[in-house]
Amino acid sequence: MDINDPIGNAIWDYHTKNDPEDITVESDLVEDDILPIDVLFRQFDTFSLLEIKAMEHCKGNVLDVGAAAGPHAKYLTEKGFDVTTIESSPIAHRYLQAILPQATHYSARIQEFNTGQYDTILLLMNGIGLAGHLNEVQPFLEHLASLLNPGGSILCDSTDVQSIFEDDEGGLWVDLNANYYGEFKFNMKYKGTESGWFDWIYLDLENFEKIAKAAGLKLTLLAEDDANSFLVQLKKEA
Repeated sequence: MDINDPIGNAIWDYHTKNDPEDITVESDLVEDDILPIDVLFRQFDTFSLLEIKAMEHCKGNVLDVGAAAGPHAKYLTEKGFDVTTIESSPIAHRYLQAILPQATHYSARIQEFNTGQYDTILLLMNGIGLAGHLNEVQPFLEHLASLLNPGGSILCDSTDVQSIFEDDEGGLWVDLNANYYGEFKFNMKYKGTESGWFDWIYLDLENFEKIAKAAGLKLTLLAEDDANSFLVQLKKEA
């Protein structure tokens, strides 16, 4: 068991039927949450509206960023897509290699990844969060765009979290010293292992569109749900 890889340890325990547990997610701004282990292994019939819409817009060869236990990679592989996964968790990477030998797998952070060109880059489960901070979103998107084939697109979901900071009068109680209300720090825990605190961002649609444009990308809103989450498609502007 890797002491710094709670997600990978949970995935491997589930895979090997070694008494898997849910993952605890600590936050610097809100109460602790639980990530049920079953969610990482969900099938297409339990995909969210945004995930289903993203699957419908996948074209050509697909890069699944932060694939975890690979629910999207599994579905797309079964549909005949040429799938590549990238996963920073070494244990999750080993799991993906074991269960999807027909796909290509890399163990790396997307920010340092420069291998191949893709028709579709998937960033689901609030994948834009990997950028960490508001001022890192533009270079993050520019790097992803450099991995696209001509005519390719990035499919990404996010959530506008402003409502969780609103008081009864509609005012915001978020720390006034914060750069942006969507910036969080998280720490994941599983069976005595911890990820360590890491930065994560939830981006509202207005800022997303503005930053995408600055990165040379045209944003198209594909779907929204009733939890203030949304799916966008990003393409290089002509």
